[in-house]
Amino acid sequence: MSQKRIMKVTNCPECGSPNLVEDYDLGEVICQSCGLVLSEHAINRGPEWRAFTKEEKDQRGRVGIPTSFSIHDKGLSTVIDHVNRDAFGRQLPLARRLEMLRLRKWQIRTRVHSSVDRNLAQAMAELDRLTDRIHVPAPIKERAAIIYRKALDNGLVRGRSIAAIAAASLYAACRHSETPRTLKEVSAASRIRKKDVARCYRLLLRELDMKMPVEDPVKCVSKIASKVDISMQTQRRAFDILKEARKRGMVAGKDPMGLAAASLYVACVLEGEKKTQKEIAEVANVTEVTVRNRYKNLKESLGLNV
Repeated sequence: MSQKRIMKVTNCPECGSPNLVEDYDLGEVICQSCGLVLSEHAINRGPEWRAFTKEEKDQRGRVGIPTSFSIHDKGLSTVIDHVNRDAFGRQLPLARRLEMLRLRKWQIRTRVHSSVDRNLAQAMAELDRLTDRIHVPAPIKERAAIIYRKALDNGLVRGRSIAAIAAASLYAACRHSETPRTLKEVSAASRIRKKDVARCYRLLLRELDMKMPVEDPVKCVSKIASKVDISMQTQRRAFDILKEARKRGMVAGKDPMGLAAASLYVACVLEGEKKTQKEIAEVANVTEVTVRNRYKNLKESLGLNV
């Protein structure tokens, strides 16, 4: 029996002895003098990792993955692998393989046994695909999964496309965290029309009462510059142009990606880097007309000698 003297010493109500021990295997607090069980079903507050050898103790391997909202069952279910080998790497006999096949089939059925689970399984798979396509970090993916779960609980998915709501949730998560991903990028990765994703996004904002921050064009500059291969000195010049434009009230009501593209083009002209409006506009997913108009506005308002 694994016993350990508890740190907080209290007296036994039966004999008054302070000799109390906690049995972690049974979850009980026992008096050593008279054997009275003071409490049962105690929680083991020790580490959750397990170790049987010195190497495992140094590694501190945990018993499972942490819970995640981006997995339809939050990662709490058991998964029966398709390896069909035992702990020593030997091939399982035919009877045991057939048994594992039946267990695996019923385990999959029990994991996804309701319409809500099937909906979540399909939506989380779509979120995995979208985040890989547009290179979104894991915290944004978790935020998108939480938004989708809220939409599902509020009945917003019923009668609508699961892929469209998933794409709208991911775009809302990007907007909420100020991650520079445009609606056009998300819709292109999801193969859903931009109009449908925008409609679902507005639905989420309205029904879930979400407040989105105004996107900062400064954060879009690095994204464009990395794809067009623009030097850091030119990027700093574009940052200064945007900061001055914000002071003069030119940023409000303008497309952040268009402003970032125009400021980069102005900085390239001032620093002598040969980049065309077409190159920058294609990377920024805006038209050349947008870059040209924003370029003229920046030139006139800031009095730039370009």
